[in-house]
Amino acid sequence: MVKKTNRWLILALAISVFGLLLTACGGKEEPSAGADGSPAASKNIKMGVSPGPYGDMIKLAIAPYMEKLGYKIEVVQFSDYVQPDQALGSGEIDANLMQHTVYLTKFAADNKLDIGKVISVPTAGMGVFSNKVKSLKEIPDGSKVALAVDASNLARSLKFLQTLELIELKADVDATKATVHDISGNPRKLEFVTMDAAQISRSLDSVAVGLIPGNFAIAAKLDFAKALAVEKLTEDYKNVVAVRTPDINGQLGKDLKAAVESEEFHKAIEDANGIFKAFDKPEWYTAKYGK
Repeated sequence: MVKKTNRWLILALAISVFGLLLTACGGKEEPSAGADGSPAASKNIKMGVSPGPYGDMIKLAIAPYMEKLGYKIEVVQFSDYVQPDQALGSGEIDANLMQHTVYLTKFAADNKLDIGKVISVPTAGMGVFSNKVKSLKEIPDGSKVALAVDASNLARSLKFLQTLELIELKADVDATKATVHDISGNPRKLEFVTMDAAQISRSLDSVAVGLIPGNFAIAAKLDFAKALAVEKLTEDYKNVVAVRTPDINGQLGKDLKAAVESEEFHKAIEDANGIFKAFDKPEWYTAKYGK
């Protein structure tokens, strides 16, 4: 009886040891490598956006490649341009996609935030919209024109108005820093009203026209085909993926850059049924794909 019991104990012990060996051989799952073969950064990341199409750009164009590297991306939507950078600087989120280089550089400097650009992406330009007139020529003298209040988009709006020959700016002014005080010519005596960029679309009944950044125009479901004019973007006004400065050349920055440069991203942008195909493309994109 004792011998039989011992045999069962030995058998049970052998099975237990065999199971442990199998577990050890299988090992725990290794973290996925980054785009350059290095160990990937933290796998659960949060990316901030403002109202508009860039949350969809993350989900449709960036996330598929990042998921291949083992990342899980949560898109966090904010209501303005201010909170996403504050949240990035504080570590509440890991990256954002909602601003152009001019805005990012100024906001980071003004608020002493250690954040910066990874790579630029296709971007919707600013549009001139109206509920009252159907062309720029129809704008009555003395009309109110709504502009974004933040410094970089205000300067951008004034530069656009000068391109449209509605105003003239002082010859010696830095066009990226222009304010309404730098207007030297205003033949139609237009009155400029500044407000948060997100509010302009809701204020079109109280002004003659509003200059609305592309993301907010899309969020408000405005039709760019009916815009009085659409801005042609220069490179520094194309939106960028931003991270904390140490992450720019770290694994997270490298992987996000690789995602934006990937074929998955390209296919999503060029989807004929999507909204991104008509966006202004960054120089690196046109150099790579020829369009």
